[in-house]
Formats: sequence, structure tokens, C-alpha cells
Amino acid sequence: MVENIKILVCEDETSLAGLLVEILQNNGYKVTWAGDGRDGWRLFQEDKFDIVILDVMMPHMDGYAVAKEIRRVNPHVPIVFLTAMSMKENVLEGLRAGADDYIAKPFSLDELLLRLEAILRRAGKIDRPETEIREEYRLGRYVFNTRMQTLTLGESTQRMTTKETELLSLLCKFANETLERPHALEVIWGITEPAADPDHAFTQRSMDVYITKLRRMLAADPSVEIKNVHGRGYKLLVPDFE
Repeated sequence: MVENIKILVCEDETSLAGLLVEILQNNGYKVTWAGDGRDGWRLFQEDKFDIVILDVMMPHMDGYAVAKEIRRVNPHVPIVFLTAMSMKENVLEGLRAGADDYIAKPFSLDELLLRLEAILRRAGKIDRPETEIREEYRLGRYVFNTRMQTLTLGESTQRMTTKETELLSLLCKFANETLERPHALEVIWGITEPAADPDHAFTQRSMDVYITKLRRMLAADPSVEIKNVHGRGYKLLVPDFE
């Protein structure tokens, strides 16, 4: 159920913002709207939100700056960028800053609702089938907790975004085997027909950004490695996998 899900929408185009607020509220979400980045950051600090939708280009603070500030204080809350098609390449900067996904304008409202529901389900904000959940993996010297979205080594704990957690979870399911790119794109990004999807190449680059981030997170244990499998995908190599 989404009745208690609180969404912060930061969008300076008032007509689009009004439409987003209306559609989200009609579908049961509690919505707070900010007309610029600075106001959005202030509202985020004053309340607790389950997901944040950020326009990339906004007055006073752009979406990248707001995302970085949010990630500085909250590594878990899902962040989704709204971006014009002509600016898609710039979204990679946002993904590196900790965003979980992006939606390119113009977009269908049905697509928006489905994407938000999928992100919230993966973040544990709304129910998902128990068969999808495994709470903990041991990766060499690391302990990966999918529910807490943490990666722990000794007394040091790294907090992870929803997308990082989701991708590492999928790699764990294929530990010491090849995770095929098309399968990852379908499970995580919903791309079922790559040849017909105009965002396919860009989404692959987005996945590469997350793989790079995961490699950095796992770098302290040389026995754990994410290898490229040329022309196919990735392989998480883990000794004595549990």
C-alpha cells in the first residue's frame, strides 16, 4: 500500500509540477512540492520522505547539488531525476552523486507510476514477495545486508543506495557465474527489448557507473572482485560464497 508513502517533488515548471502532484495524490501518495532546488533541500531537512523526485535544471540549486546534499545526510532515500531527452548524458553525473534512477521528459504518467512503484518495492517501502528477499550475504570479509542496505567490513560500514543494493544483490544471485547484461537490464531497469528501446545504450552506461561504484566499495578485500566478461556482462568472484 502507498497511502503512507511521502514523496518530495522538486520541479520548477509549475504546469508539470501541478500535474505530477495531482496524479501522485490521486494514486494515494502524500506529496510535497518545491518550486526550486533550495526550497526542496530545505523541505527535505524539515520532514521525512520515502522518495525524492528532482528536476535536473532548477533555480538556486540544480538537481545535482540537491542530490549531493541529500546523500550527505541520507544514503538510503531513493532519488529519481527528471531530465529533458537532450540532457540524458548529464544524468550520469547525477547517478555518480547517488541517484537511483532517471525518467526522461516527455514521459507517460503510467510509466512514472510504474517506475516509482518498482523503486519503492526494491527499497522495501512497499510490500514485495518474500521469495525475492534474502537479507544477508557474506562476500569474503564483507557482510552485505540487503534490508539495511549496508556493506560491512570489520567495524566499518558503508551505506548503499537502493540501486547499488539492487545491483549487488543480483550479482550475488549469480556469484561466481556470469550475470548477463540483458538480464540485469531487464530485472533492474525494465528493458525487455533492447533493440527497440532508445535508452538502451545510455542505460548500459548507467549500469557501468554503478559497477564502478561497487568495485570501489569492495576494494578493501582483494579476494572479492567484479570482473567484466567481454561481450556478455559481469561476474562477481567470491571465495567460499555463502
